[in-house]
Amino acid sequence: MTLGKARSTASVVALSLIVLSFFTTLAFAQSAKVKGVIIGRAGSTMTMKTSDGQNLVVVLNDSTDVGQVQGALKARHKQMSMAALIPGLACQVEGTYNAQNQLVASKVRFTGDDLEQAQSAQAAVHETKVQAAANQAELQQQADALAAQNEALKAQQAALDKQQKEIAANKANIAANSARFGQLDDYYILDEVTVYFGNGQVKVDPKYNAPLMALVEKAKTYNGYNIQVKGYASSTGSVALNQKLSEERANNVTNIVVQQGHVPLTNMLAPGAMGESRQVGSDKTAEGQAENRRVVVRALLNKGIAGTMEGLPETKK
Repeated sequence: MTLGKARSTASVVALSLIVLSFFTTLAFAQSAKVKGVIIGRAGSTMTMKTSDGQNLVVVLNDSTDVGQVQGALKARHKQMSMAALIPGLACQVEGTYNAQNQLVASKVRFTGDDLEQAQSAQAAVHETKVQAAANQAELQQQADALAAQNEALKAQQAALDKQQKEIAANKANIAANSARFGQLDDYYILDEVTVYFGNGQVKVDPKYNAPLMALVEKAKTYNGYNIQVKGYASSTGSVALNQKLSEERANNVTNIVVQQGHVPLTNMLAPGAMGESRQVGSDKTAEGQAENRRVVVRALLNKGIAGTMEGLPETKK
């Protein structure tokens, strides 16, 4: 082979590598539309189960356009908060893949019916788990009481005193570990603040600013934390008015957390407007009505991120 031919061959190879690199880079930058259901949310990322059964990590950022499609032809959309992207929500994501094969979302769309179903499903699952936990706790208490009575009949007084001390110590250890974190579905509850409102009122009393900021600062000590805000109303008045009151209350509390606490929107879960649902007090009394006019704010940590409770950093209650 002559020197000229060798140089020509080398030039062709180099040009081919450049073209291949160009098309490889272009492939990464290609836009994609993916439909699926959100199965997990942690800060600025969420995991979707796509229509073909694959798990896909979606990256959210401040420029991600989140909207609820409207109209018979679904040609219009209502701008929504990123907090509406909750587990169980069916949606379509548009974006580009990054080098880690994650879909960086430029647009997320979903219907109002899908959002309502996802919120209802979360509420139903939580209600079931709370009731199951309460039943289990009651059965366990009954079993512990029966065992203690049987031991009292079988043992001498000196042995009984020693055993009661050991049982008390064990219960104290279990209570301390259980009190460190509450649990809600797929999350640990790091802290909780309840904000109460006057009848027909939506403005947040300034006395709640300090406990809300304390909750935010505590949450920020954990990577991947989320803040959940849910508004409620008493059942006095019309259902539509109470729904609106609960929404405005939740939004006003959310504004304090985001603006004064400087919590990124990617760390906020959907501000739920629960209306007259989940009554905690009897609306037949003034005291019960006051208990129901509330917004519950929770600092949450996804169990998938936290791993085990023993692996979490120490945090003062």
